[in-house]
Amino acid sequence: MRFIKMNGAGNDFLILNNIEERLDHRLFPAIARTLCHRRLSIGADGLMVIERPSVPDADYRMLFYNSDGSEGEMCGNGARCICRYGFEKGLAGDVQRVETLSGLVTGRRIDRRNYRIRLTDPSVIRLDYPVQAKGVPCQGSYVELGDPGLPHAVIPCPGLAGKTMDDLRELGKALRWHPAYPKGANVNFYDITGPDQVVELTYERGVEDFTLACGTGTGSTVLALTLLGKVSGRNVEVSVPGGTLTVTVDREGAEVKALWLTGPTNIVCEGTVLDEDLLLPY
Repeated sequence: MRFIKMNGAGNDFLILNNIEERLDHRLFPAIARTLCHRRLSIGADGLMVIERPSVPDADYRMLFYNSDGSEGEMCGNGARCICRYGFEKGLAGDVQRVETLSGLVTGRRIDRRNYRIRLTDPSVIRLDYPVQAKGVPCQGSYVELGDPGLPHAVIPCPGLAGKTMDDLRELGKALRWHPAYPKGANVNFYDITGPDQVVELTYERGVEDFTLACGTGTGSTVLALTLLGKVSGRNVEVSVPGGTLTVTVDREGAEVKALWLTGPTNIVCEGTVLDEDLLLPY
């Protein structure tokens, strides 16, 4: 079984081309759990599987599995990485149309390593959505991207740049499972550090810990801040532990027309899976 490992701003993924591998879909959760386990296997935040598209407008289909084996609706940084894979492997041209569970994602090659994608449109936006967890009041927002929606809590955290993941882990975990979020939520802590400058840290469901970047989380955060009038929505730079992502919100008044995420991709390695703990029937 061939694989390639990539990361987008530190958000790392394993990619399998199932057009070639022809594996049974029922195996993917176990493959994700085994291969994404750090130290015991290759290690990654998630597994992406390429399939033939089921809709006429798509170049190919992307299935996404979190490291715990759960299926995700979509992944922003993963989509940027898979667009580069699709271009370099000849699955599509400079413009990519990727089918995901939450809708069609359009990507564009900027240069060899940088890709820009149009994230799936928001299906739920709640700008005034306060919750309380671990005794801490959080005057946040809630956004779902796509349909079915990928859920994101957007939580202000003054002085975030001076805090560590350990400082926020228990609060992040409590918010991720908060009953106010019926699907659970990816929890995006943020702090505005300058004009159109944001620091962000995301506790991701499915990984059940902080990751170095979350593309849909970054998009959701900038979307909420734009509609709240706290950033312009044009080329907003978001600093995450794995690098810098840029978000633009196209809108007419309060109506969001498109949400764009731009950032780097990195090919880490490629090869053949030999993991002896992965018991696949051949």
